[in-house]
Amino acid sequence: MVIAVVGAGSIGRRHADNLAALGEPAVLIPWRSFDRAALEKRSDVKGMVIATATQVRLELIDLCAAKGWPFYVEKPLHWTAQGVAEIYNRAGDLAARSMLGFMARYHPVVQALAAQDLSEVYGFTFEIGHDVRQWRQNWSFPDSYAARPDGGGVLLDLCHELDLALALFPGLTVQAVSSVGHADFNGVDFASRIALADPQGRAGTVAMDYLAPVSQRRSDLAGTDALRRLDLLAATLTVDGPSGSDTQSFPHERNDMFRAITRDWLRLIDDPDAKLHPLAPRLSDMRASADLIADAWTKRRFTGTAKMAF
Repeated sequence: MVIAVVGAGSIGRRHADNLAALGEPAVLIPWRSFDRAALEKRSDVKGMVIATATQVRLELIDLCAAKGWPFYVEKPLHWTAQGVAEIYNRAGDLAARSMLGFMARYHPVVQALAAQDLSEVYGFTFEIGHDVRQWRQNWSFPDSYAARPDGGGVLLDLCHELDLALALFPGLTVQAVSSVGHADFNGVDFASRIALADPQGRAGTVAMDYLAPVSQRRSDLAGTDALRRLDLLAATLTVDGPSGSDTQSFPHERNDMFRAITRDWLRLIDDPDAKLHPLAPRLSDMRASADLIADAWTKRRFTGTAKMAF
């Protein structure tokens, strides 16, 4: 039996390599040569990784639902509430054996933080950014999915931090979104800052951009007992309190997160009741996150224009 990986870009190739390393045969299928009828005829497929552009995923989820194939779909699920609802309707009961690709939930700093009592936190900031022209070798932003007005832009591309905020503080809702666009890419946000709040009075922001000259991925959680500072690139968690400061390091490789989430998904394929990581993004548990991201995208208000030459 094999896993079909649809989408042969860098993420699709990473999934295929990780599946092979975990002892799961995979067949890599470029979207441009995808043949639904040919795939439907195969009797050796037990699941699908959907690593395509966001805009074409519904057709693949529909196929998985028809065949009963659990799927792993890359984030974000969709950029509108209607699209999210349609995907969940199509997936049905299969959502309990499928995953949404928020692998940052498996970052060791996030795991350590989630194990703490965060009830005294009253404010937070999450920031992620990097010059989009430096992302990958031989990769062109103007020719990519990210440059499309529907389903593209930085808010959707770097939405891990939105999901992490909600995972740590359930109940958050979008208050406002300020975005920076680009004259050459109408409707595409190059920087977005989302204001969030929850019924307990907790408030904060999530910011992402395609503009930062060096890669950054940091968070601050302000509490009445301590200030927690996270650096997900350096993999450190610093806690400042009345008695001093303590920093913990969590050495890891980025691919460790991909393999950890893949292991959990493979367990789900065989057993929907399998014990998973506490923050595992099982699709059936991720509706609030998918809706939050879609709501944020819908509420974008462009307030400026980025000066970035391509």
